[in-house]
Parts: sequence; C-alpha cells; structure tokens
Amino acid sequence: MHQPEEFRRGLVAFIGTHREELTPPYSGHGTTDEILAHQRNVQRLLFDHGWMRWGWPAAVGGLGGTPLCRAVLGEELTSRGFVHSAAWSMPEVLAPAVVQFAAPALAAEVMPPLLRGDEQWCQGFSEPDAGSDLGSLRTVARPDGDHWIVNGQKVWTSWAHHSTRCIVLARTEKHEPGARGISAFFVDMDSPGVDVRPLRTMAGVDEFCEMFFDDVRVPSARMLGERGRGWAVTQHILACERGAIFWQRAGWLLHHLGEAARHCPPDRPVAQYRLGNAYADVIALRARSRATQRRVAAGDLAMADSSIDKVLIATADQSTFDAARTALAGVVELDDSDLADRFRKEWLYSRAATIYGGTSEIQRDIIGFRILDLPREA
Repeated sequence: MHQPEEFRRGLVAFIGTHREELTPPYSGHGTTDEILAHQRNVQRLLFDHGWMRWGWPAAVGGLGGTPLCRAVLGEELTSRGFVHSAAWSMPEVLAPAVVQFAAPALAAEVMPPLLRGDEQWCQGFSEPDAGSDLGSLRTVARPDGDHWIVNGQKVWTSWAHHSTRCIVLARTEKHEPGARGISAFFVDMDSPGVDVRPLRTMAGVDEFCEMFFDDVRVPSARMLGERGRGWAVTQHILACERGAIFWQRAGWLLHHLGEAARHCPPDRPVAQYRLGNAYADVIALRARSRATQRRVAAGDLAMADSSIDKVLIATADQSTFDAARTALAGVVELDDSDLADRFRKEWLYSRAATIYGGTSEIQRDIIGFRILDLPREA
C-alpha cells in the first residue's frame, strides 16, 4: 500500500468492519482521561492491523510507504469523529523529528510504543516569557559527565500529565543569543526533578500543563541532533505541526460543520449563511493543506510557507465554531445535552486557535517579511 489511494480504499473497508471499536465510548466532549484512553485503544487496533505503521520507515517499526498515508489515516478518523484531532496530532508533530534527529537505536526503541498507543509524548517548548519567541527561552542545560542537568520551566504543554516522554528545548551555550545555542533533549517524564502541574482551561478540561525541571539528569545520548543546533529540531517540529495535523484538523472541522448544519433550524438564514462561509474557509484550508502534505512528504519543510497554513487553520477553526454557535443559538450556551457539551467546549477551545503554535500576528509578520518581502518600516 505505497500509494495513498490504495491505502485509503483498504482503510475505509477496515473502518466499515471495525466501526464499533473505533467509536468513542463516552458521551459529549469527553474528559481528557476518556479522550486519551480511547485514542490508545484506537492506536492499538490500528497498529496491530498494520494501519498505524504505514508511512513510517521500517527501521523504526514502520511498514514504509509515503507519509501521505499518515495524512489519509488522520483524515479518515477525524472526519468521522472517531478520534479528537488535538490528541491525535502529537505523534505527527514529534515523531518525525525523533526519526530524523535521534540516534538510530533510540528511535527504533521508542517509536513502536508511541505508534501503538502504549506511550504519549509531549512538547516542552513554550515558557512563561517565551511563547511565539522561542529564541528567548530561559530553560538551561549544563554538562555533567555523560549527562546534562536541566533547570527551568515550561508552560502550555499539552498532555504532559499523561506523557511518558517530552522533547525539551534548553539553552546549552549561554553566550549564544537568540535561536543559536539551543539544544533539544528527549526527556523521560518520570525522571527525578520533573514536576508536572495541570492547568484547567475555561473549557473545563485539563489538557495543558506547566512543567518544572529541577536538576533533571538527562543522558547525553538523549540529545536530538547536535549540541547547540536544537533550532534545526525546533524548525522541523514546527513545520510538522503545520503539516499533516492541519489536514486532519480540517476533517474534524468538516465533521462538526455537518453536525451543526443538521441541527440548524430552517428558519435561521443568517446561521446558514455563516455555516456556508465557514465551509468555504475550511475548503480553502484543505486546498492549501493538500499541497503542503505533498511538499512535506517530499522532504520540503519550508517554514515560512507553513505560516500561511497556520493563518488559514486559525481562521477556519474560529469561523467553524462561531457559525456552529449561531446555528445552535441557545443550545450551546444553555443546554446540558451531549451536543451542547461538544460544541460548547469546541467553541471555547477555538478561541486559542490564533495563539497556539505561533500567534496569527507573528505568522502574518513572517508572511509579509519572508515571503512577500515587504519593507519592515513604512
């Protein structure tokens, strides 16, 4: 199944015979524990039948084939509402960097448990004073024999309290400014000195966490890439963050747009108009994202171009759930049904779409200065 079309046909047939096992067992939006438990079950099912292994190199437990197969897998699952797109995204964000930058033996050891759902990973990038400007991060690592000692704080780390490993950025060259002098480490979350504290969002979920590193010892063999060259790892991860996961997020948005349209009363023309506009935003995202999937699969991780995808996903995400809130006016705000629970929490979550992964203001600066070559001063 080296071609996406062949992969999709086989996958759709598999879904047809395993729909009950793939359907979430919880009602409404689901708690963080429920979402991740179901995701693990889905990953095990897909891994044991081979579907989760396509698009990954054989050297790390995969079955080969194009990475586009992974985009197809995420799309087919999220567009049917089988898995939550936010939780499903982390393997696509972090695993490619581990395959690319970790020592081969380490990548071969840790990738199968991740793909099978036996492990969850998280991304230790953002800090209280270093969000979109990662070059100003303050977490530091100093050498100590064949280990590094990490000290610092991270925040807004998704799923950290459920994670086994974390890719952590830390400054190893204290005299190097900005993005230079940063290294990336693959840290076991049960290491002494790692303190994880969940943060409850306004949606009532504890997806995010803050993390503290107090003299955490990390083996030198767990450095990803070269010392002081962690920015290459960072750029790789951020490019992947705007790759396949936007494609599967678009499937998630289409799923919810369809559900909102089915429940929209026929006497709400304004709501129908807004649903139509949101659909156009999602289709524009898919048109752009389709090209991005093929570019990334071919090994082109052009970071500046991916800022366009980030602006489009933020726009589509917010317009989708704004339109759904109009279509379900009164239900989203006041009802206690499973439908209201899902859309209420998705609408609240969508408020962060213009912030996480790099704010829309920063992305527009990148587009203007690095793609359109606009002047920095009038």
